[in-house]
Formats: sequence, C-alpha cells, structure tokens
Amino acid sequence: MNSSVTIADTSPRMTARIAGVLYLLIIVFGISSEVFVRASLVAAGDAAATINNIMASDSLYRAGFVFDSIMLFSDVAIAVLFYVLLKPVNQTLALASAVFRLIQAAILAANLLNYHAVLLLLNGNGVSVESETVQSRVMLLLGMHAHGYDLGLMFFAISNFILGYLLIKSKLFPAILGYGLQAAATVYLIGSYTRFMAPDFMLFIEPMYVIPLVAELSFCLWLLVKGIKTDRKMGV
Repeated sequence: MNSSVTIADTSPRMTARIAGVLYLLIIVFGISSEVFVRASLVAAGDAAATINNIMASDSLYRAGFVFDSIMLFSDVAIAVLFYVLLKPVNQTLALASAVFRLIQAAILAANLLNYHAVLLLLNGNGVSVESETVQSRVMLLLGMHAHGYDLGLMFFAISNFILGYLLIKSKLFPAILGYGLQAAATVYLIGSYTRFMAPDFMLFIEPMYVIPLVAELSFCLWLLVKGIKTDRKMGV
C-alpha cells in the first residue's frame, strides 16, 4: 500500500504534542501505581504483612486504583491520536496498533476489579484478617491482578512493535525512537510470557524493563519537545 501526504498545517504537530502530554501521564501514573503504591504495600510471600500494610494505608491503596484509571484514560486517548497521526503512513497498520492498544486498556480496566476486590474482602462484615482463608484469597486476588497486568502488556507489546515500524517509515521521527519501541515490545513479550510460563525466572527478566522505560520516555520527550517534522512527507 502506497500513500504520500505533505504535512502543511500545524494540527499534526499539535496532535503530537497532546500525545506527548498523555504519554507523560501514562508514564507518571503507571510508575506511581506500581512503584509507590503496590511495591510499598505488597510483601511478596507474606500475606499477613501485605494485609496489615493495606489496612494501615487504605488511602494509598485506593490511590493506586485512581492512578491506574488515569493511566488507562490517557491510553485510550493516545491510541486514537496515534492512529490519526500515523494513518497517512499506513492506515491498516495504524488501526491495528490502535486496536491492540485499546485491547490492552480494556484488559487492564477489567483487571482493576481484582485489585479493588481486595478492599471489598478486607472490609467485609465479620471478616477476620487473621484467617488463613482470607489471607490466601487476598494473595490470590493480588496475584491475578499482577498476571492480568502482564496479559495486557502482551497486547501492548504488539501495538508498540507496529507503532515502532510506523515511526521508522514515517520519517517524521528519528528512526531510533521506532527501534526503541520495538525493543521495548520485545521486553514486554519476554517478561509477560516468563511470568506465565516460567515465573521462577522473573528475577532475571526484571532488569530488562529499563529498556522500555528509556525507550518510551525518550519518545514521550520527543513528542513534547519536538512534536513532528512538519516539512517532511510520510509514505511507505
């Protein structure tokens, strides 16, 4: 499929800048919910400590829900903006990238029910947090939430791989940004499949997640600072 369009007005640059703002929200709130909320409250392998942490910091735990929801709202919006921005390169692939990203958002949104169910369980009438049954259910729900997150990242990885290809072909961005997103996609796929198929190896995979952080932050900053090159043509 061949197409060529000259970017003559400022709207694509504005679209790119708005996408940059949304990307920054995704990164900030995504990291905040994972690092500052869950990592500080969930004690791996220690249900009693995890429950005590959550009940002692109920507001912080609920903030994790809010952070994730803001991240998802931004993700849905940015999927649309990337489609609008890159459909002149290849409309079919731009649509495919958007759809995979939207599926990821839908999975993560539904997965928030597992996260919130912990509070519903702990705040239920007559529930004893000392009960082994309650403790096992809490850890099961948190485990399902973690796995649901990785399931969503599988679809996000495919979206990112396609998006990276479109960035490279568009010539409106440095090619290294596209290759960076494809490298990030590879890490997401490896990490997600490792969690499902060989969880004992996750400790060896976790350091690799610095690659997606650098790649996506670089793309985000480029969108915010540079936008796109409006004097270039897009086409494949």
